[in-house]
Amino acid sequence: MQGLLINFLQRLFVCLTICLSYEISYAVNVKDFGAKGDGKTDDTRAIATAISGATDGLVEFPRGTYRITKTIEIDLSLQGTLGLSGRGASANIIMAGEGPAFRFIGSHDKGSALPASVKQLTWDKERMPLIDALEIVGDHINADGIELKNTFMPTLRALLIRNVRNGIHLTSRNRNVLIDACHVYNNSGIGIFLDQVNIHQFIISDSHISYCKKGGISVINSEIRNFQITGNDIEYNCDPEGSPSADILVDCTRGGSVREGTISGNTIQAIPSPGGANIRFLGLNSNPDKIGLWSITGNHISNQELNIHLENTRGISITGNTFIRGYNHHLLINNGRNLIINGNVFDHNEDYFPSQPSAYGGILLSRGENVILSDNIMDGSGNGTEDEGGAIVVKDSREISISACQIKNPNFNGIQIERSTNSQIINCIISESAKNNGMQRGILLKGICTGTLVKDNSVASGKLAEISNYSSGAVVKGNISIGSVQ
Repeated sequence: MQGLLINFLQRLFVCLTICLSYEISYAVNVKDFGAKGDGKTDDTRAIATAISGATDGLVEFPRGTYRITKTIEIDLSLQGTLGLSGRGASANIIMAGEGPAFRFIGSHDKGSALPASVKQLTWDKERMPLIDALEIVGDHINADGIELKNTFMPTLRALLIRNVRNGIHLTSRNRNVLIDACHVYNNSGIGIFLDQVNIHQFIISDSHISYCKKGGISVINSEIRNFQITGNDIEYNCDPEGSPSADILVDCTRGGSVREGTISGNTIQAIPSPGGANIRFLGLNSNPDKIGLWSITGNHISNQELNIHLENTRGISITGNTFIRGYNHHLLINNGRNLIINGNVFDHNEDYFPSQPSAYGGILLSRGENVILSDNIMDGSGNGTEDEGGAIVVKDSREISISACQIKNPNFNGIQIERSTNSQIINCIISESAKNNGMQRGILLKGICTGTLVKDNSVASGKLAEISNYSSGAVVKGNISIGSVQ
């Protein structure tokens, strides 16, 4: 009997401890403020009231479907530090109105990430707004997910945002942004939209960003520094019947600059769409310095008209990636300076080409300066015509080094250099299988190529020649003729 009593008291103690900790940890439950969570009732006012009453800083959404009809705006300078959380990701927010379901507004509109620039108000009331474990679903053509404006250290994690227009929308100015372990899925606009915004220190990691018709991650006319996109699955962000889009877009054609970034360890793929690209950087023709100091490394990139498209950029490193099915080109680069393309695999795995032989791929570089292409493997690549084109095509460029690349079964030509000076093709292997029979020439030189050297390459004979030198100023010597591979 005494043993039973002791056991009962122990259990009672445990229960009381759990209840007390529950009361301390979870201050506000939206259902306590009148939210029904039945998917029919308009819960806008009840949720707004719960947020206003969040004296302990956390608003919890228990299991349910909460329908709202207008944006719930959270002014952190008035509200104080705040987190929104779904209990075990069981809560669903239906946005049946126009605009974002939640808009977080801070006052960090002039400061940087420098500690001395952060106001005491920001530390006291605004720092690190947290949103986690919620689903937001659109039920209006212009419904968005979440907007962040002038916030400091906002943290979004474990969210599912779907069927809205723009999933996560960043405006004005924000600092030290974290987006982690989120699903941004099947939206009519852009998944994560940096819209004329000023941001330093931004990390998007370990998330799925997919099936957003106007782009996955888009940066438009913004000032961005220290931007990391790592470990994500970013795919199918296009509309095959819509306007051109990209899985990752940086567009500074009308202003802004985006520098000091990393795209690393992601899977980035789609389906072919008109004018589509997996990664697209668009800078100013008059000043390519505005997009640069980016590393694109260790990704799998595939299945679009263009895998990587760079216009007017400077200081880009493309290393250690795998590419397949660039329907027009693997890389299309115009007006690029100080670029490295090293250690990539541009593959033609037959399992991916049973009925799609028109995915030509290849690299086209125009108006390049100080570019290194080295130690790449290119199999079955090259776009062009019977007269020109190939796996690697360089036009109107200078100081281009192509070295130690292995090019097998190229379409049209292996390497073409045209009107390009002070350049080199050295120590490359350009070969063709006997059954392929698609290569015109191993190397083609055209136009004024003063100071260009073609030396110590092993080149198979194509239909027309191993090396055709129609240029002036190029030196061709010490190359080896090889037969086809059986």
